[in-house]
Amino acid sequence: MIRRLFLLALVIVLALSVKAWFDTMGAPAAKRHVVESDELAPGAAPITIALISDIHVAGPDMPPSRLAEIVAQINALEPDLVAIAGDLVSEKRTATHIYTAEEIVAPLSELNAPLGTVLVPGNHDHWFDWPGLESELAKIENMTALANEAAQIGPLAIAGVDDDFTGKANLPLALEGMATLTGPRIALTHSPDIFPQVPVNFDLVLAGHTHCGQIAYPWGGAPATMSDYGDLYACGVVEQHGKTLITGAGLGTSLLPIRLFTKPEIWLIEVRAKGR
Repeated sequence: MIRRLFLLALVIVLALSVKAWFDTMGAPAAKRHVVESDELAPGAAPITIALISDIHVAGPDMPPSRLAEIVAQINALEPDLVAIAGDLVSEKRTATHIYTAEEIVAPLSELNAPLGTVLVPGNHDHWFDWPGLESELAKIENMTALANEAAQIGPLAIAGVDDDFTGKANLPLALEGMATLTGPRIALTHSPDIFPQVPVNFDLVLAGHTHCGQIAYPWGGAPATMSDYGDLYACGVVEQHGKTLITGAGLGTSLLPIRLFTKPEIWLIEVRAKGR
């Protein structure tokens, strides 16, 4: 009896190990969502945004070479704009290698969306070296880093809100920069926890940070989401008060270099005119 229980436990451990390896190292799943906006004229061409977050470049699971492969996957999806919701890096204690800011950022220079790439910092970016990362990002053409700022990017008005988890978010300051901008209003931020405070005239809020739990229950939900709202805003699409929040599961890992019952994600969000 004891031998059978031991063998059963061994089989379960092996199965979970294989599952964790595929969940951690598999190619990101491409998920899609459509958002309609009154701010696009009838007949206007839709705009596709590729949302990624929580890249967490570090060994063993996310070396720059793997990020380069993901960049190629994003390019093949042909988005109009790439939005990165923070955490380019991981400095986790379990990392087998910590890369330099230059090595972390280099693969992102190959993103080739027509409207470029826009990003905001995450908590790990601040803990690592945000000024160093920002300096490297500034060398890339069509790369826009926003921290409590707003920018007109093609037909889109984008408010980039700094990281709420580290207390650096200043939504009112970002909103000040939106006053003269036109088009669908989009907030890009690291943590989804600012969603209730985003004005109702925004079409879309894009976030990451939660990893959808990273290590989740097989039946849904997770022991921890790093969100003050628990599971409410922790994963996927939420629609409230005319606003849409999309929280991506991210690409890499934090704390432990494994995922289980969550997978890396690329979200493709089509913003189109109402009634199109």
